[in-house]
Amino acid sequence: MIGDRVMTEDYHTGGEPFRIVADPPVRIDGGTVAERRVLAMNDPAVDRLRQVLCHEPRGHADMYGGFIVPPDDPGARLGVLFWHKDGFSTACGHGTIALGAWAVRTGRVEAPADGATDVVIDVPSGRVTARVHTASGRVTAVDFVSVPSFVVAPAVTVITSRGPVEATVSYGGALYAQLPAASVGQGVRPEDLTALIAIGREIKAGLTDHPAARHPSDARLSGIYGVIFHEEVAGPRHQRNVTIFADGEVDRSPCGSGTAARVATLAASGLLAPGEELLHESIVGSRFTARYTTQGDAVLPVITGIAYPTGTHEFVIDPDDPMTPGFVLR
Repeated sequence: MIGDRVMTEDYHTGGEPFRIVADPPVRIDGGTVAERRVLAMNDPAVDRLRQVLCHEPRGHADMYGGFIVPPDDPGARLGVLFWHKDGFSTACGHGTIALGAWAVRTGRVEAPADGATDVVIDVPSGRVTARVHTASGRVTAVDFVSVPSFVVAPAVTVITSRGPVEATVSYGGALYAQLPAASVGQGVRPEDLTALIAIGREIKAGLTDHPAARHPSDARLSGIYGVIFHEEVAGPRHQRNVTIFADGEVDRSPCGSGTAARVATLAASGLLAPGEELLHESIVGSRFTARYTTQGDAVLPVITGIAYPTGTHEFVIDPDDPMTPGFVLR
């Protein structure tokens, strides 16, 4: 049963919202964060709380957030269940960046006035790190140290209303299909967004049963989470992208886990060497930088951005409100 008030602390990373629920007013079962995600997907009380905070009138179709949960073991500072309008995701880079900034700004994790502090976080796809940089007591940048990332399928043909297109599928905490925006006759501009949402939905649906949509070792991580449309701004190491994820949801940031997938793709194609930097822009002009080291057959991306608080909310849930838990218009 959801209480009548829920406290949240809201941030944005590169324009993409992240609603933090430090003390979820519902029980979230599970021995690990990955198990909690699976159970939460089938728990009416947890899912109702997600809908209340994500759907209108308290949220919107592109809202994103997370429930803070215990870590898997003392090696991490906290755990998190990421959520959006359609459910619970396996990874979220922009959310990890926001959580790092939040943990230091609120004093949940102590940090020096000048230096770098690792905030280790357990997420459904594994253990990640938000390396928070501070100067004169202010958070100046956050490095998202991702899970090992790799190409699953370098060339997958998908039939769309624009004809057949070829996408690369890579894993960066979630599975992403990637293709040049020009291959569907679009650019990565706000005026292209309606068309890109529609095509992104087609591509995701077209890959539903494809072998490339299966994670090679953990079925809980299977399924194409997002479709990334990209274009070069100034060569392969300066790109602009927009990620259409879930069911037509749009990432305003350059997408953290999507950037990890792009790094894996560019590394495999020889376009980004270890130590070289990718400048990754979003459709609204915000920027991440990314680089990687190798880890066996995978790469370990490090993605740098910054997050800022936008507000603290005390949401009221009136038991007589017929609109609870909310609705989505898209």
